[in-house]
Amino acid sequence: MFRYTFLALALFSGAALVHADSPATSSSSVTDPAAYAQQIKQLRDARVARLTSPNGWLSLIGLEWLKVGANRVGAAADNDIVLKAGPAHLGTVTLGKDGSLHIAMARDSGATIDGKTVADAALIDDAHVTGSANPTMVSFGHANFYVIDRDGRKALRVKDSDAETRTHFLGLDYFPTDPSWRITADWVPFNPAHKMEIGSVIGTIDKVDVPGKAVFKRDGHTYELMPYQEEPGGDLFFVIADRTSGKETYGAARFMDVPLPKDGKVILDFNLAYNPPCAFTPYATCPLAPPENRLDLRVTAGEEKYRGGHPH
Repeated sequence: MFRYTFLALALFSGAALVHADSPATSSSSVTDPAAYAQQIKQLRDARVARLTSPNGWLSLIGLEWLKVGANRVGAAADNDIVLKAGPAHLGTVTLGKDGSLHIAMARDSGATIDGKTVADAALIDDAHVTGSANPTMVSFGHANFYVIDRDGRKALRVKDSDAETRTHFLGLDYFPTDPSWRITADWVPFNPAHKMEIGSVIGTIDKVDVPGKAVFKRDGHTYELMPYQEEPGGDLFFVIADRTSGKETYGAARFMDVPLPKDGKVILDFNLAYNPPCAFTPYATCPLAPPENRLDLRVTAGEEKYRGGHPH
């Protein structure tokens, strides 16, 4: 599953808006516009700091899919997986038929595994870590990789703090902050949770549990959005598209992280809508906005299309 929290590729096809069962009473909940604008700025500054950190999304330089069996890895052309950074021959990653992973380091590669110099080790991918642990990190110079699991397929996610996408970052652009886009919506819980299919830019489809829907009004029309939770008990995660998608905003989707409902209400702050990692790099595996969350509405709030973006 995807993990893209802000607070801690097909273009939009124009699905019709979905009317709620009963009208929602939606309104802006901003009482001090100046303080609100300052808060938005602080959150956006924090986002840029995370995005541009040495190990942030801008440092991605590779998404290399593993085949079952031995995968020789390194920067030389004779490897099965040719890296954009690192030693000519780093080692061999072996993917078992049972999904197990193992790496044997090449002699004098200079690479470390979770900060230690060892000859070989088992690798834990991002789908099999527990608690606060991280997937096994293989580091070499200013670059590193770890294994991700996407719908049973495994790949090396390769990062480099000297990546051009990071060193030549152009900054983020936004629509003007507009308090009217901070909307108090009605929360309609689902019991039991509904199922929703979320596609991705790499062609996978995940079925997620939807705990409820947010229903709101804008310009006299009623709309609804369906979230899921990336972590049990965590914030609501919305993957959305609208009439700006593919034009002023990134075509595949934008994201919103929303606090849990309270007293039957949920705050949708579209000023905090942000681009997925795929807006900045071709080496991410971002979700696409599902049909349920494609709004027949121009959401002129939040993050705009990245000026340095690439066609996906």
